[in-house]
Amino acid sequence: MDRREYFDRLDTAAEEPAELFEHFEQYSTADRTYHALPDARHGLERGTVLVPAADAIVRGYPSIPRILVLDPGVTDFFDDEPTIAVEEKLNGFNVRIADVGEVVAFTRGGYVCPYTTPRVRTLLDTEAFFADHPEKMLCAELIGPESPYTPHDYDAIESHAVRVFGIRDRESGTPLPVAERRALCDSYGFDQPRLFARGEPSELVGPIRDAVAELDAAGREGVLMKSADGESMVKYTTEFQHHHELAHAFSLPFEYGRDFVFSRVIRDAFQAAEFDETDERLRERAHDLGESILLPMVETIREIEAGKTVGERHTVRGAPEHVAALLEHLRDHSLTLEIEADRREDGDRVVEFVKVAESTRDRTQHYLEGGTRDE
Repeated sequence: MDRREYFDRLDTAAEEPAELFEHFEQYSTADRTYHALPDARHGLERGTVLVPAADAIVRGYPSIPRILVLDPGVTDFFDDEPTIAVEEKLNGFNVRIADVGEVVAFTRGGYVCPYTTPRVRTLLDTEAFFADHPEKMLCAELIGPESPYTPHDYDAIESHAVRVFGIRDRESGTPLPVAERRALCDSYGFDQPRLFARGEPSELVGPIRDAVAELDAAGREGVLMKSADGESMVKYTTEFQHHHELAHAFSLPFEYGRDFVFSRVIRDAFQAAEFDETDERLRERAHDLGESILLPMVETIREIEAGKTVGERHTVRGAPEHVAALLEHLRDHSLTLEIEADRREDGDRVVEFVKVAESTRDRTQHYLEGGTRDE
């Protein structure tokens, strides 16, 4: 790999190739070697990938900021933008799909996912798209209840599905404008997140609040607001999502850090200050917040006391070789898996497994046996 050539093409803030490439990590999959940036460095996004065999650069997906209040957050963030679009933010697994000699799905961290890759090849007409647009990448979300990463129930999705929320230049990362992307996706039959509204930022605060309320009632994640050219983005999440994430974190209390928990409480507090106009509604939210913290933790303690396995439960289905590759991939990332069911359905291998929460299991058992905790 000619590091100087890639260094020039990446347009990085680093001064010398060595300063940049010391942060890249090398991986191999299916006899193909690639280099991935696990964390954002020198102006490059986390997950930026170099594939020398295909002379390809796949830029990482940019980090998206969050606003905590809609008014004046929306108008302040998009101060210079005449038009923005409001789309649903889906709760799933984010991948970038690119043709680098073959069509593969890269995770946010830059790994080739051995499970999502064949899934997107099956669920999307990638062959036709990349024949016409080899220089592009699809930014997509794998969603549904049967996901090895972020399972979530969506109406009419029994297993999993793919939603394309962005199309970008593979090397520069430049996005297509929202309207152009939506039209292009439609032309290839790619499903996309729901579009709630498009218009001037100052006119959309009310419609955004309505969209958030609708999504909250449906148990969905939130909204993503984008400038018309797709360059500027900001996200906002629902009360349901705040409490859902807290409940998950407190069901595995020794797997998540304090920053994770505190950030969700902060989001909920600012949303309550803006949305909850009566003491009764505020107390209702406070009650729900408290339940999302205490009840899952107590349930976990009791399960461990009863000798049960605790962790994140998943169900996956697919070709036997793809499911086997996924399980190996997860174990390669130092995850302990406990297989609870392994069967065949219509030629697919269906596996139900737990990503064992070892820290929560071990520390909880220690305290249940009378161990002390330093505070």
